[in-house]
Amino acid sequence: MAGGHVQLVDLVKRFGGIEAVRAITLDIPAGEFFSLLGPSGCGKTTTLRMIGGFERPTSGRILLDEHDVGDVPPHKRNVNTVFQNYALFPHLDVAQNVAFGLRFTKVSKEETNKKVHDALALVRLSDFAERRPHQLSGGQQQRVALARALILNPSVLLLDEPLGALDAKLRKALQIELKALQEQVGITFIYVTHDQEEALTMSDRIAVMSEGLIEQVGTPKQVYDEPSSAYVADFLGVSNLMAARAEGPDSAGGCRVHLGDFELRAGCGHLDAQGDVMVVVRPERVRLEAREATGENHIPAMVERVVYVGAVTQLIVRLATGDSVQVMLANQGAERGFESGTPVSVFVPPDALRVLRADSTPVGSSGIDEDTVPATR
Repeated sequence: MAGGHVQLVDLVKRFGGIEAVRAITLDIPAGEFFSLLGPSGCGKTTTLRMIGGFERPTSGRILLDEHDVGDVPPHKRNVNTVFQNYALFPHLDVAQNVAFGLRFTKVSKEETNKKVHDALALVRLSDFAERRPHQLSGGQQQRVALARALILNPSVLLLDEPLGALDAKLRKALQIELKALQEQVGITFIYVTHDQEEALTMSDRIAVMSEGLIEQVGTPKQVYDEPSSAYVADFLGVSNLMAARAEGPDSAGGCRVHLGDFELRAGCGHLDAQGDVMVVVRPERVRLEAREATGENHIPAMVERVVYVGAVTQLIVRLATGDSVQVMLANQGAERGFESGTPVSVFVPPDALRVLRADSTPVGSSGIDEDTVPATR
């Protein structure tokens, strides 16, 4: 399947006096699995609808393989969409549902049967062709919706939270399947989700959105390990965000920051920052040591709470500065001996402590509930 290069140029969408999408620009190469990630009301679904043709942009351009499709109706774009509710026809069997889109094309019955057979084989549902949707599990219905979309050979497939109605265990399994399917068919997937795990698991790149703006675009590792703002750090994964004061670069190539009465060295982020800043460290990078441990980047602390969550143990620790931080310890069979009330020394490795300028604090939500905005068809 050729093509699939999507470019958004200064894209804007207003609903009355509310700007749901605010001049965003994106370049999504052909064959990429790209996710729009953010909370409800951030503009991600509105952006997807504009790419699909269900909403017209207020201004800006949508380019598909370098052709402006901003005024092209949905059925004339080489784009297809899989919605959260799947929208399967209950009176048709699986094969008929998958073949439905071919009714409007000049395809013979023999070719239709072959395309349906190939599409069902692709999603591993060849033995379910004669079943009705109500006889399928949620995961199987999702695969039928994918087969119906892919049978039309779109250059871009849009997915609007297609796993949202499934239980947690099935979602995890289908995340792997969906990424494998995308790699097999080789077309561009643009995926909308508010679930950080989905985005991290499946995406080649992620755009984190807030209030109609793009906060950061990068690979899953980049947006998780190198958040550009406190908003991204706070939204993507669990983060320990703390207010501090920075003194700017030091001779060792880091940045000296003061957390209360304690001086720490941060090794990444806005290392030239001075004055009020935010510092962030992921819970899995924080180390707990004996209370006697001292040295650079050590802070006395007290364990307040211990929560066993299976693969990891989560500890809430109160620092001598008054800040509360989370610590994640992998459960590897041996008892760690940390209980509520245990005095400890918290060590934050310099390369795990990231400086973010204070003006990059979380910006919250625009208040638009995208689910209540009707799609213009």
